[in-house]
Amino acid sequence: MSYSDPRSPGHKSKRPTRKQRAQKTPTQNRDVHAANGERLQKVLAAAGLGSRRSCEQLITDGRVTVDGQQVRELGVRIDPQQQSVTVDGMPIVTAQGKVYLALNKPAKVMTTMHDPEGRRDLNDFLRGREERLFHVGRLDYDTEGLLLLTNDGELANRLTHPRYGIRKTYLAEVRGQVARDVGKRLKQGIELEDGLAHADEFKVVDSLPGYSLVEITLHEGRNRIVRRMLEEVGYPVLRLVRIKFGPIDLAEQRQGKLRDLRPDELAALFEAVGL
Repeated sequence: MSYSDPRSPGHKSKRPTRKQRAQKTPTQNRDVHAANGERLQKVLAAAGLGSRRSCEQLITDGRVTVDGQQVRELGVRIDPQQQSVTVDGMPIVTAQGKVYLALNKPAKVMTTMHDPEGRRDLNDFLRGREERLFHVGRLDYDTEGLLLLTNDGELANRLTHPRYGIRKTYLAEVRGQVARDVGKRLKQGIELEDGLAHADEFKVVDSLPGYSLVEITLHEGRNRIVRRMLEEVGYPVLRLVRIKFGPIDLAEQRQGKLRDLRPDELAALFEAVGL
């Protein structure tokens, strides 16, 4: 799907995102029907847009486009692996076989599918699943919260690549009352043994006798970086929870709960990394 060879000298054009491709001016009367494909309403239902009947209504209401072309006929078939679909302008992930999950990881769980020391690991939450899944990024043994799992290697690689600067937000319970200049120091950069580390955002959420609750956002993914940064400024972490990964929020998801990402969450993830 390249528009020009990105390896050629002087190449500067960027591959359009799914959203940009979906928002192109529709070609009038262009036939997007794939004779050997699947019915569009079935593809939409499989992508989590509702029942087959409600997806038929989306089509007849003119809210669905395929490769930028508005589709209103219920008999249209498409190739979900190759064609781009949007509903109300929002890109929909239609490729079959792809799995996108969010786990609220408890503490004392290894971020690995198998731990040779017999400690609790991610496989304990994936019993019965046949897909070969892998985690996006890591959370250390004692850290809780949002962890994404998928079998979409391209998305996972982009979400963890420094080039895309995907932000992660954490809630940390720390010992003591936080001084006013701590946020400024964290944003300016803290020198660690493996180099300078910066916080993108920092705020004190609550302050009680003996400890404080702070929120810190950063786009780096070095090992135990939040714990090390806060300890370096004098506030050892008592408890750490990741509450946001890019556009995905932990919200009210129960600890240990595994869920499928919603279509709007997937669209936001793909847009964040230019897919």
